[in-house]
Amino acid sequence: MGKFIITKRVNGEFQFSLKTGNGETILSSEGYSTKSNCQNGIESVKRNAPDENKYDRKRASNGKFYFTLEAVNGQTIGISELYESESGCTNGILSVRMQAPDATIQDATI
Repeated sequence: MGKFIITKRVNGEFQFSLKTGNGETILSSEGYSTKSNCQNGIESVKRNAPDENKYDRKRASNGKFYFTLEAVNGQTIGISELYESESGCTNGILSVRMQAPDATIQDATI
C-alpha cells in the first residue's frame, strides 16, 4: 500500500512524496507555504490519480521519461521520478493510479 509522507524543506515549505510499499518514491509535490495547503494537495492527488487523462507524459533534456499529474484546473500537483524507458514511465503512472487513492498519510514534520 502507498503512503504519502509530508516533510518540511529547508526553506520552510511543506511538500509530500508518495511512496510505494517498498519505500520507492513515485510522485513528489511542489513546495507549499502551509501544511494545510500541502494536505489539500494530497487530497487532490487522491481524487485525480485514478483518471488516466490527468497524466502528462514528458521527456527530460537528458532523454529520460517522467510524468506530471494535473488537477481539474490544469495545475500540476505531482511530478514523477525519472525513468530510463517509456514503459517504466507508464508503469509509474499505473502505480500512482492504483496506490494514491487509498494511501495513508504520514506527517514527518511532527
